[in-house]
Amino acid sequence: MKPTTVLLRRGRVIDPRHGVDGVRDVLVRDGVVAQVSEAPLDAPPDAQVVDAQGRWVLPGFIDLHVHLREPGEEGKETVLTGSRSAVAGGFTAVVAMPNTKPVNDSVLVSEYVKAKAREAGLCRVYLAGAITKGLQGEGMAEMGALVAAGCVCITDDGRPVMNAGLMRRALQYATQFDLPVMVHEEDLTLSGKGVMHEGATSTRLGLIGIPPSAEVAMVARDLVLLEETRGRLHVAHVSCEGSVRLIREAKRRGLRVTAEATPHHFTLEDEAVGDYDTHARMNPPLRTRQDVLAVREALADGTIDAIATDHAPHGVLEKQVEFDKAWNGVVGLETALGLTLAAVREGALSLTRAVALLSDGPARAFGLPGGHLAVGAPADITVVEPDVEWTVDATRFFSRSRNTPFHGRRLTGRVAQTWVGGRLVFENGQTKESRS
Repeated sequence: MKPTTVLLRRGRVIDPRHGVDGVRDVLVRDGVVAQVSEAPLDAPPDAQVVDAQGRWVLPGFIDLHVHLREPGEEGKETVLTGSRSAVAGGFTAVVAMPNTKPVNDSVLVSEYVKAKAREAGLCRVYLAGAITKGLQGEGMAEMGALVAAGCVCITDDGRPVMNAGLMRRALQYATQFDLPVMVHEEDLTLSGKGVMHEGATSTRLGLIGIPPSAEVAMVARDLVLLEETRGRLHVAHVSCEGSVRLIREAKRRGLRVTAEATPHHFTLEDEAVGDYDTHARMNPPLRTRQDVLAVREALADGTIDAIATDHAPHGVLEKQVEFDKAWNGVVGLETALGLTLAAVREGALSLTRAVALLSDGPARAFGLPGGHLAVGAPADITVVEPDVEWTVDATRFFSRSRNTPFHGRRLTGRVAQTWVGGRLVFENGQTKESRS
């Protein structure tokens, strides 16, 4: 469908990249932002006029860390259902992780996912290619071919690259493409058979714990390799105070490191496991209050660049089992905004910083289009009703999966519209699909 001319009138435009926060008219033409005006604009004859009074008009959200499960595990999620979930949450672009079946370590799988994204016709779907063949941690995947196929980063997410020599080579080779290497930081010799954070709650429940050192030690190793190779490192789902300290110091020394944190890691503590609630099982695990506060501080001060959901759909039977047998992960695309705004109301983040973490920060981290609303920018726009209160109901998710620890939680602030390339793809609880 050809993008139409759209005039979004008198919304509160928040564009952190350009220091804009005020009532504006935004004119969209041919899929890009054509004008942003403090004064009211006359509507062109062909324009669709949208009354945005009382709403926020924000750069479209970008999620650097999403599992779409296709190909291979379509019962959990597909590119289509994941895209529906994304636009319902205000995300105009997502980066799809490579741990599909088969793994995205080849041009063939990359092209398959891209074709499915075009068919879905909702959000922009960027690809992450594997660091190692089959995510086995033994030999590097064909990085050049993956880049040529459109991959915007490489990662073995879900598994660490335990071989330091292999990780060093990956960082070195990636410099030829100026490509970020996303890392799942976990020393398997330290995490072992652990299933949650090692602490008082794991002791009470009789569950094997995962110490913070399992993450922190690997962050330290990879920052040493980064300094030596002068590559680009992106640390996924930061959960520990120790990791925050190392990343902060590395940035001060000018290393090219970026990082993300998930809403569940800056909202919940390990006590959320309660009495063996498998919806609170994820990797890295939920940590302590001290860790949560450290992650929040890092989000606020720029140590962490992006909020990413690590949207990880799983079926009912993979969660309704004993805690130590449950699969790790939660879905997060449809709750990310509400949880982020809760952190704003609690004083952990300014509103401007929260918007930046959902848009400009991720765009800059991976060098993606969008993330701002200047003239000429892609017309990827998220319109938010800031005062709407709602209750998380997992049974109504657009995602095919229901695994969330936030079912029943009251949140404030909800997506009213999502625009991608000047086309309305979500409005008032319904996706607007136009597949060709």
